[in-house]
Amino acid sequence: MADSSMQSIVIDATPGRIAEVICDFPAYPEWIPAMKRVEVLTEYEDGYAAEVTFALDAGVVSDEYTVLYEYAEDLTRIEWRLVQPSKMLKVQNGAYDLVDNEDGTTTVTYTLEVDLTMPVLGMFKRKAEKAIMDAALGGLKKRVESRG
Repeated sequence: MADSSMQSIVIDATPGRIAEVICDFPAYPEWIPAMKRVEVLTEYEDGYAAEVTFALDAGVVSDEYTVLYEYAEDLTRIEWRLVQPSKMLKVQNGAYDLVDNEDGTTTVTYTLEVDLTMPVLGMFKRKAEKAIMDAALGGLKKRVESRG
């Protein structure tokens, strides 16, 4: 059964600027240390990525998986789901929700639902989920705010 986690962070930027960084998939290895390669396989007519393959190597954990992205028209929600199971993942659904705070900042909420192909003790799984979410949100904040 897939577990779902959610975490939020405030970033000093507009939702549009944050969405630009989120949607720049080939640049992920520049700001996500475990991400070794990202390839956009297909795009929608508007040029946004549809299917994206990620190659991840976090030492003990390495995997390659493909997800399908969908976008809210105003890019305040960017969501994805695993296209097919990978070596490590049975399920991976997620979303970034961007809420304009009307003061030049945006609250970004990251939701992640994962089910692994192998059994993992609950406490280790929760610790891994927290590390993934901390890295994703912290890396996103640093990337967006450093680029002005």
